[in-house]
Amino acid sequence: MTKSDERLLNRDEVEQQYGIPRRFLEAKSNSNEGPPVVRIGRLVRYRPEDIRNWISANTHTGGC
Repeated sequence: MTKSDERLLNRDEVEQQYGIPRRFLEAKSNSNEGPPVVRIGRLVRYRPEDIRNWISANTHTGGC
């Protein structure tokens, strides 16, 4: 694990690094369908490993 993997990301950073829109993250967080979040008081943060795992778990091959 690198030092950058240890840093928690905010929604804007997740959008920049992974291309997942902030609005999508907000909506999915409210319905518990998105990537796991870390709540620190009112702050919402994401672990990079959790984002990658969530992407992998939601990757489908073949037809839609």
